[in-house]
Amino acid sequence: MTAYEILTDSSCDLPEEMYRELKLRFVPLTVRFRGQEFDDYNNDGLQTFFSALRAGEAASTAAVNPQRWEAAMEPILAEGRDLLVLAFSSGLSTTYQAAVLAREELLQKYPGRCIRAVDSLCASLGQGLLAWYACRKRDEGLTLDALADWCEEEKFHLCHWFTVDDLMYLKRGGRVSAATALLGTMLQIKPVLHVDDEGHLINMSKARGRRASIQALVAKAQELAIPGRNETMFICHGDCREDAEYLSSLVKEKLGVKTVLINYVGAVIGSHSGPGTLALFFIGKHR
Repeated sequence: MTAYEILTDSSCDLPEEMYRELKLRFVPLTVRFRGQEFDDYNNDGLQTFFSALRAGEAASTAAVNPQRWEAAMEPILAEGRDLLVLAFSSGLSTTYQAAVLAREELLQKYPGRCIRAVDSLCASLGQGLLAWYACRKRDEGLTLDALADWCEEEKFHLCHWFTVDDLMYLKRGGRVSAATALLGTMLQIKPVLHVDDEGHLINMSKARGRRASIQALVAKAQELAIPGRNETMFICHGDCREDAEYLSSLVKEKLGVKTVLINYVGAVIGSHSGPGTLALFFIGKHR
């Protein structure tokens, strides 16, 4: 059996130590902030980043381009190993399309190698949860093709349910109208959103107040989570750790979840969702 590597991108928002534990490689997206470009990375600087957003500063982002994908892929191929690429949702970024272009270019140069590129249709720790499961399946001995096929099926069971604290960030991204954002802010209306089967952000419902929006996330998990498949859930937050801990306590109490990974949402996704973003990721009957 030919050895293979799993390569993803920084939108999966996993903590640094987990990349090492999983033997998972990643390629960073780009953040433009305070007149400079930075590699997207989930680290301690995110508290400062979200504080700056709260103070009115803005950031912009850029996808991984084909050249950057090639630079990450080629050394692995040159060493005689194949590749499974798990990329950020094509419904939110051109990162996956760039990975496909890099794949086509490199397979001409390395015709004996295999590269499977999967459009995760996921974001943040939803993508991270898919990568986490994929690494476990790899370690169980799945072949590259078997694992890629598994990911193509499993991604439609990767539930992303989230809320935001400030609708103005979604307004800037075109997710809600200016009037909706203004009225919602005045009335303390919190949207409850998810990522659909095409990898797009979809506004599903509204809750009056922060606690109600968090409880709505738990209600969705109670409705959709597959029994026996969710001993572990992931939660990400935009610098609102106490809310993440509260959400964690609820899913442990109401769904019997044993382990919850809590981590920051990264700078790329956080630039568009804003401080106070809170998301729950789990395996469901459907998205």
